[in-house]
Amino acid sequence: MFISAVRALFLAILFVSTPLFWASFSQAAEFKMGVVDPQSVLEKSKAGKRALDELKEHILGKQKLLGKDEEELRNTDKQLKEQAPKWTETEKKEKEGQFRTKVQDFQKRAQEFNMEIQKKQKELVDEYMKKISAATQTVAEKGGVALVVDKGSEQTVKIVIYHKNTIDLTEQVIKEFDRVNK
Repeated sequence: MFISAVRALFLAILFVSTPLFWASFSQAAEFKMGVVDPQSVLEKSKAGKRALDELKEHILGKQKLLGKDEEELRNTDKQLKEQAPKWTETEKKEKEGQFRTKVQDFQKRAQEFNMEIQKKQKELVDEYMKKISAATQTVAEKGGVALVVDKGSEQTVKIVIYHKNTIDLTEQVIKEFDRVNK
């Protein structure tokens, strides 16, 4: 009696779980995954190119200003070395102190410039990652893709070691990104 009750329970479990097993197996067979290279989307999309060009222009403008300051420091240093033999020790110390102050000011401006650039780059990446994520979601939903992974690039951390080209959604995401972000 006990064995037949166990057998009946086993058959009931098997009867109930078999459709669930096949249903989960068929869902697994339909699972689609894709990869996207967000760096490529940023570099190849129209809006991304514009944003990167604006950032480059800003950087070049700051570099020109720093270049002028650096040239001025070189000229001042050269003049100080040429005129130093004519000065008294007090004048030399005073001029060297003024020059050191100018050098420190230059270094401070350069450091502030680097921090500003890093901040602008982070803001750009944060802003565009939100837009790239939205475009990726749209492409994934249209294509029935359940999971999209950042494949990375040589400039960023590489997460995906291998993938078939058929699952690379980068070009589709670029098109969607351009469509939405004019």
